[in-house]
Amino acid sequence: MLPAAAVFHFPWEIISGSIQEGESVRTFGRLVSYQSEESRATLSAQHASKEHNVVVHTLFVEPFNPIIGAQYIVLGETENAEGVGVMIRARLMNCVDGVNIALLQKAINEQRRFFRERECKQAKDAQPADAM
Repeated sequence: MLPAAAVFHFPWEIISGSIQEGESVRTFGRLVSYQSEESRATLSAQHASKEHNVVVHTLFVEPFNPIIGAQYIVLGETENAEGVGVMIRARLMNCVDGVNIALLQKAINEQRRFFRERECKQAKDAQPADAM
């Protein structure tokens, strides 16, 4: 059986601890640091006048040619790391420099709204069949 598809999460949602360990996630951010000896990168995103940093373990995507200051999208699994908190073990890390982050956030919110509406509709359609 295949694992569940990774859901887009904003960086501030990941560091808040609301995501379970081992969950597949997609996120984005500007690369602010990379420590090759530790296979560790830090992505940063701003929300509500606050900077949010997400630590990414890059061992599975190396060799990695980092571009500090560029935008990246990451696909991977969350894990708890000592001294760091929640970290993403990257399976895929793509440079998407030039992407409009405001439009990306809007698209993520629209996708979430669509999935919520679809789930509600499916629940309503299934309800009369169960009542009979």
